[in-house]
Amino acid sequence: MDVRKFGYIRVSSKDQNELRQLEAMKEKGINERDIFMDKQSRKDFKRAQYQLLKRIIRKRDVLYIHSLDRFGRNKEEILQEWNDITKNIQADIVVLDMPLLDTTQFKDSLGTFIADLVLQILSWMAEDERNRIRKRQREGIEVALKNGVVFGRPKSVITEEFKQVYHRWKTGEITAVQAMQEIGIKKTTFYKLVKEYERELKSLNI
Repeated sequence: MDVRKFGYIRVSSKDQNELRQLEAMKEKGINERDIFMDKQSRKDFKRAQYQLLKRIIRKRDVLYIHSLDRFGRNKEEILQEWNDITKNIQADIVVLDMPLLDTTQFKDSLGTFIADLVLQILSWMAEDERNRIRKRQREGIEVALKNGVVFGRPKSVITEEFKQVYHRWKTGEITAVQAMQEIGIKKTTFYKLVKEYERELKSLNI
């Protein structure tokens, strides 16, 4: 049975190294049709191209990935995918940016032990780095909030413009659709403001 080479690339919408990873795969002699790429970023491995690749890859085939974090976002995910491919499917893995993680080179028990040890250490380091990044992000958000920075969509409020449009709508001068278009808000927001304004009018006995 011929041994096939496969490549897997996972990039988020913000990644700029897609072409660099693709070229690195081609330099290893991988046919472009055997390179699978997922461009979305998710918290699990329900990625269409990755799952398709796992259905195709067979025993003794070789999977090339650019770096260990292509396999997951935490230590458990990385180890699970690594073991699924190397132990269940019995294919080999080559991590391009970490020559020690090349199962085609480690076929004896000592070599396998070294590769597993390196994998454990590196997957822990990858997870630790992501945790530190998230911590810095949280700290940055907390500082921004203390300084009055507002995140998310701006809250819709009852303005003078809305009041004028509301009264024209209530008297039948314009339709609800025209009212929404004039003040540039969506249907749900419009009727939400209508309820708030009518409660306000009721409390004032107007």
